[in-house]
This record gives sequence, structure tokens and C-alpha cells, in this order.
Amino acid sequence: MKLVLLGAPGAGKGTQAKILSNRLSLPTISTGDLLRAAVKNGTPVGLKVKAVIDSGGLVPDDLVLSIIRDRLKEPDCKNGYILDGMPRTLKQAEALEKAGIEIDTALSIEISDDEIGKRMTGRRTCASCGATYHIVSAPPHKPGICDSCGGALTIRKDDEPETVKRRLKVFHEETEPLKAYYLSLGQLITVNNQPTIEETTMAIFEALGIKNDKAQVG
Repeated sequence: MKLVLLGAPGAGKGTQAKILSNRLSLPTISTGDLLRAAVKNGTPVGLKVKAVIDSGGLVPDDLVLSIIRDRLKEPDCKNGYILDGMPRTLKQAEALEKAGIEIDTALSIEISDDEIGKRMTGRRTCASCGATYHIVSAPPHKPGICDSCGGALTIRKDDEPETVKRRLKVFHEETEPLKAYYLSLGQLITVNNQPTIEETTMAIFEALGIKNDKAQVG
């Protein structure tokens, strides 16, 4: 399976990608993670990305595509992969197709802007390992402390109310049109967000034709 996850910022794409990755034994290719790793490791591409980020600009599509193309050459991607965070625009989707990066299914998690606002203001991110939590739906065992590494949990600038509004505006203008694009290719599947992570997972499994075995969810 070669899957793209679509949805507004805060829709739970990263969480569901990890669950699907574990269930299907497929790697999750997170654009954000790849960019951060490239910057941290000081690779040639990473240095270019850092320069763009430091100047306040957006990372050009050709740099993002270069990083993804290299990642998909790794052996663990031979049986499929899950793309999280790419494509974000029609131009990027067309670039993926032109580069020969195949997509079987585009799964869109449908969620209202109001729900996104509530969800993101409660999100916390580990400053050390990047693990994410939510103070209501997925809290850490100890408030403010990461379960995985013991690092401090923080509120990302991306999760501040005004930033959330701007990100949603960009999503509706630039990313949401991807649904029509993948629908035209017969590759779009939509799933309505559910009250809990587990229920959303079950809905996704059903939509993708994966056996709904609760014992294996998560």
C-alpha cells in the first residue's frame, strides 16, 4: 500500500500514520521529520533547508521532493509507505507523479475547524524526542513529562490560537483542493473524525479494508 494522509493541521494524521505503520509494517514518511533530521545532521540538503527556515521562508518543493525521493529508495519502502505531510498542494502532487512516486490511496480525515481549534490548544510536544500528547485525549502519565524519554512537554508556536487560524486558512486554500485531485484519479477515501483516537482508527481500518481487530488497534 502506498498511502497519502490528508487532513487539516491537528486532524491526527501523524497519530494515525503511526498506528497504520505498525499494523501494516510500512514506514511512515513524515516530511517534517525528514526536514528536521536533515537539518540536525547537517547534510548538504539540510544546510539548504536550514538557510531557508532561518530566513523565514518556505522550503522549496524541489528540496522536499529530493529528500523524499532519497528516503523512498531505502529497502524498507519496497512494499509500500505512508506519506504524511506531502503533498500539501496540487503542484506538489503533480511533482510526485512526475517523479514517479506512486500513490494508491489518498485518505482524508474529515474534521471541523472548531474541533481543530479545541484539539490543538491542548496539544503538547516533547522538546527532546518530538512525541506528541493531548491534555484531554492522550495525556502523558506525568503532567508535562514525556512518557518516552522524560523530556519536557511544550506548546508549539504552531498550536497557538492565531497560528492555528492562519494554518487552517492555508489548508483550505492550498491543501483541501487535493481531495478533488485524488477523487478525479479514483484514489480518494474519506473518513469522518471520531470522538476518540481508537474510534477514528477503527473507521480508517474499515475504509481501507483492514480487519477491525480491536486487540491490535494502536
